[in-house]
Amino acid sequence: MRDDPIVAEVRRTREELAARFNFDVDAIFADMQSRQTTLGQRLVLPKKRRGLVDESDRQRKPVLAE
Repeated sequence: MRDDPIVAEVRRTREELAARFNFDVDAIFADMQSRQTTLGQRLVLPKKRRGLVDESDRQRKPVLAE
């Protein structure tokens, strides 16, 4: 398999971030939340809960494949 430079960069960045927080996922998440507050926008969107239907989903009409 060929090495992808983008994948390598993402993995390197992930490793640097994890090392900065001593591989503590809670500390990484807390940092993301504090930066999110500073930026005034969401960096991580909450997952949709299963079984709940968004009102915009109800208004969409199904697209039929031709």
